[in-house]
Amino acid sequence: MRGWKIAGVTALTVIMLSISLYVIREAQQDARDSLPGDSDVTFVGRKQCIDCHSSAYEKWLGSDHDEAMAAASEQTVLGDFNDALFEHGGIISRFYRKGDRYFVYTEGPGGEMAEFEVRYTFGVEPLQQYLIPFPGGRLQALPIAWDVEELRWFFLYPDTVIAPDDWLHWTRNGQNWNGMCAECHSTNLHKGYDPETKTFNTTWSEVDVSCEACHGAGSRHVTWAEIEPMERPVVADYGLIVRSSEIDNRQQVDMCAACHSRRSEVGDYDHGQINMMETLQPSLLREDLYHADGQILEESYVWGSFVQSKMYQNGVRCSDCHDVHNLQLHKPGNELCLQCHQADTYDAYKHHFHQRIYEGQPSDGALCVKCHMPEQPFMVIDYRADHSLRVPRPDLTQQIGVPNACGQSGCHNNETVQWSVDAFTEWYGKARKPHFGTILAAARANEPGAVNGLIALIESSLYPAIVRATALNALQGYPGEQVANIMRRALNDDEALLRHTAVEGLVTGGPQELVNLLAPLLFDPVRLVRLQAVARLSAVAREYFEPYQLEAFDSVLAEYIKAMRAMLDFAATGMNLGNLYARQGDVEKAEHYYRTALEVDDRFHPAKMNLATLLSQQGRNSETEQLLREVLEAYPEQHAASYSLSLLLVSSNRIDEALIYLARASEGMPGRSRVHYNYGLLLAQMGKVAEAETALGKALGIEPQNIDYMYALIDFYVRRGRIDAALELAEQMIATYPDNPLGHNIKASIERR
Repeated sequence: MRGWKIAGVTALTVIMLSISLYVIREAQQDARDSLPGDSDVTFVGRKQCIDCHSSAYEKWLGSDHDEAMAAASEQTVLGDFNDALFEHGGIISRFYRKGDRYFVYTEGPGGEMAEFEVRYTFGVEPLQQYLIPFPGGRLQALPIAWDVEELRWFFLYPDTVIAPDDWLHWTRNGQNWNGMCAECHSTNLHKGYDPETKTFNTTWSEVDVSCEACHGAGSRHVTWAEIEPMERPVVADYGLIVRSSEIDNRQQVDMCAACHSRRSEVGDYDHGQINMMETLQPSLLREDLYHADGQILEESYVWGSFVQSKMYQNGVRCSDCHDVHNLQLHKPGNELCLQCHQADTYDAYKHHFHQRIYEGQPSDGALCVKCHMPEQPFMVIDYRADHSLRVPRPDLTQQIGVPNACGQSGCHNNETVQWSVDAFTEWYGKARKPHFGTILAAARANEPGAVNGLIALIESSLYPAIVRATALNALQGYPGEQVANIMRRALNDDEALLRHTAVEGLVTGGPQELVNLLAPLLFDPVRLVRLQAVARLSAVAREYFEPYQLEAFDSVLAEYIKAMRAMLDFAATGMNLGNLYARQGDVEKAEHYYRTALEVDDRFHPAKMNLATLLSQQGRNSETEQLLREVLEAYPEQHAASYSLSLLLVSSNRIDEALIYLARASEGMPGRSRVHYNYGLLLAQMGKVAEAETALGKALGIEPQNIDYMYALIDFYVRRGRIDAALELAEQMIATYPDNPLGHNIKASIERR
């Protein structure tokens, strides 16, 4: 009994102690204000982290993040600066030293040869670039890089000679570190662009990618850690600003995606964001970045591929494969995949049909990554794996011309596509699952039949959000009420990427409908959606809004303008502000920002096109014509410029010349019904009867319910005495629009004839 009493007393003491600790912790749960400096969180640097986090620090030391950028020195510069010569495009560059400083003599602004000092190294393997200081706080990246493995200089655009006046020339904005690169290579980066002086005051707390790049400003965490353990208040995430533990795979992937994605900034950069669309706009599966089936085509930095994968859909995150501090893989070879996948099923000959030893030599054909993550080089020598972890589909190579891991982008590149298809059929049978790539390929080709496939992709939550949003974006090229309804529904989609895309593509009947549909998105939980909504709504007069909507509108609009002004070193941002003020009827400001965009990149044709439209509306036709001709001289394939120029020439009664450009537009934009319509009208006016009928028929074929196109073709037939054809089309108009008197009146008129 005595033992029981002791145990009971002990238990009671534990319970009482537990209660008191629980009460204390409950009282401290919301004790954020008890930490000094809570309202002024600052970056403290990695030295403050080492004592407590030595293991993480040791892993990070020497990693790609650690060596993402560094001051040029004996320890950091890997390239040959011992009077080394390199020639490209007839330009001979020389790399040399003066004491402990590094220099290059090469082509500079205006094509003049000059000496430039290397201030920073950029990256460490498999290549290293070098940054040169320029006036106005700029750092520019040399296009000549050092191959760390082969120990040689090489040009990053080997098949191209870039003119000094090109945006991509190393002295211009396309190679500007401050705007193009800095935010992902340093910690606490603030670009500091001044649009008035067009200068940078770029700052950082650490030159490389250090602890706070992912975890956020650390002063609050350090303050918490310095309190005696038993006295520390219970604060969320131990005082860290960015939560990095106990988050789901989407949040972690978004955190990494801030740098490991093809995206654009929206305002000043924000390190450690676990919802990327608060500050960044990710690229969709654009034709210039991805193949139709989602495989990487150009440099896209992992995120856009990985979010397509079944791995991502099933909760896999970056840290399942990579150590978050040194970025290395957790396990070598197939062992990494076998953390989740059964060896006897997937790491077996019956699955991959490749020998581990081939002709007496070790073969990597049985490695999972060779089939499911094929690599391709970017920046000439930087091989990167496609993280969509897709099943190889040589049949899609046959159908839509995409590469596959067997031949066109893989090991058997000397074999035919049919050879790969036959091998797959022999191993796995003939059955193949439908793939979204066939639908996106059809949409890219402007095939009218792609609409139903696109809608199926958009409305199925089984497809990745980036695929659905890409399909929604493609759907904008197709007219009709069904498409408009899909856009409206997508405004309420659970995925912010679809809501954002739908705002951009929405077509409405008038300003009140636009407000009714988009004003609720001014309160969207995702910042990028709010900003896109306010940009569209900026064209609407204030009387269409309710007072509470106007309050939100003004707040979000101010945020939008601030974000755009912080990024005016990009031509697209100047164009965005030009569009904003053009929609609001502020012609002077619109022209100013369009010209600001063209000062950044005088070949940025979208801004030049929009400026041409603005000037045309003011009757400044000679300036408009000059801008359109400049676009076509630089980009002959910009058929929209040919179309605009043709309309301008028609208005000036230069019909013969207009017909030339309208013919080019019609041929170059086969899916644009309005182009064929105008081309047909002009051909009919000039007496080119057969060609006119063909063009008008194309317009109606694309939009068979368009009443204007029906009327134009009926008029064409009547004027040429083809009464039966006109009557048949009038009947079609009546069947399509039974309540519209136009069709009935036309039919009656034809019958009287």
